Amino acid sequence: MSFEDELVRARDLDVEVLADAIEEIGFECTRCGACCKAATGPDGREEHTATIFPDEIRELQDSTEYDHRDVARPMPYGLSEGEDGLEGETFEWALETTDCGDCTFYAEEDGVGACTVHEDRPLICRTYPFSVALDGSSQPMGAAVDQVGDVRAHECEGLGRDIDREHAEELAGALKERAIRELEEAIAVSERYESANPDSGEVVVHDSEGAKRPDGTPIDG
Repeated sequence: MSFEDELVRARDLDVEVLADAIEEIGFECTRCGACCKAATGPDGREEHTATIFPDEIRELQDSTEYDHRDVARPMPYGLSEGEDGLEGETFEWALETTDCGDCTFYAEEDGVGACTVHEDRPLICRTYPFSVALDGSSQPMGAAVDQVGDVRAHECEGLGRDIDREHAEELAGALKERAIRELEEAIAVSERYESANPDSGEVVVHDSEGAKRPDGTPIDG
């Protein structure tokens, strides 16, 4: 099935049905911070990786007065380690991380986690630990551990807890919006993509707005 077909499916998602599925699975954030921190995988500690759209980067820049590099980094998948660091071409952006691999906007006090940009956090953060089972829509960190209808639930200690209808509907609305945005982004990237043939030591990021340098500035030509 093409991304265009999946986009039609995403736009037809019923928020009430998604909310029913979220209620059935259940969820309450425990503020453990696991979704904001680096994970321990088979190859050791893995950096927190959360997709962020180009306009979400700008919104965070506006609300924090940080520059592009403070907010986002090139998605590491597809890049290779060269003599001067990562190099090559990649698609999309990930939230920036600290030296220990945690989200740069994550803060913790006495074991309780908090997002320092909570009101402006990206859609993938607003919808965790859920995703929609559509090709072309991304899965957040953590394997899917449950699924009801089109709603997948990913590893999170808050799953299985009671959730009120208002919160379930809010999550469902954001989940539908995210699925649509991810597919629109994927279609735009594929339509605009042209290999930039980066030089050694150079990174090029392809997003829905074209080819860019790691600082977010466009590459002309």
